[in-house]
Amino acid sequence: MINYLKGVIRRINREEGRVVVDVSGVGYEVLLPYFVMRALQEGEREEGDEVELEIYYHASERQPRPALIGFKKEYERSFFEKLLLVEGVGVNTAARALVFSVSTIARAIEEGDTGLLVQMPGIGKRTADKMVATLKGKVAEWALLKDEGYASVPPPDVHADLKGEVMKVLVNLGYRRAEARERVEAAARASPAARDSQELLREVFRLERE
Repeated sequence: MINYLKGVIRRINREEGRVVVDVSGVGYEVLLPYFVMRALQEGEREEGDEVELEIYYHASERQPRPALIGFKKEYERSFFEKLLLVEGVGVNTAARALVFSVSTIARAIEEGDTGLLVQMPGIGKRTADKMVATLKGKVAEWALLKDEGYASVPPPDVHADLKGEVMKVLVNLGYRRAEARERVEAAARASPAARDSQELLREVFRLERE
């Protein structure tokens, strides 16, 4: 049973919502719910940075390969376990559904706001009704949390992959990670139509010469 991981981010797959965490030379693949990945990104965590994750460990006869679901805080994991009490909500469904902050989802359940709940991937009207029927009155403490408060999903960053590639180039050239990130973000703002990493990298150097 794995309950907690502390290590270095070796790889990030934002599209699939997965990270590989290197703990003393062993790489653990962890599935991160969308709101957790978003919080890591906003905290400017990149490959090579240290990370600490609370882990929900799942294995069964039907799914013998263990699945590790990662959270930043223990209360996020405990809320996830509450969601699993809802009929028809399994581990994978719950992990993919968590696009909003815990407080946002818990508040919707307590208020019977199925209109918000059905915006979660994989949650239809029937499942949303079951969530309210099963958990209303049982998640009030999570509804009062002062977390990130994500109540919507931002549009995708079309430059995300390009930024990552250019940041790696700059770090390899000797730039500090924070400095590389700042320069890449400035270049992306100055050249929003950049089509590839080379074009974005040229914009970084152009801004440096100004």
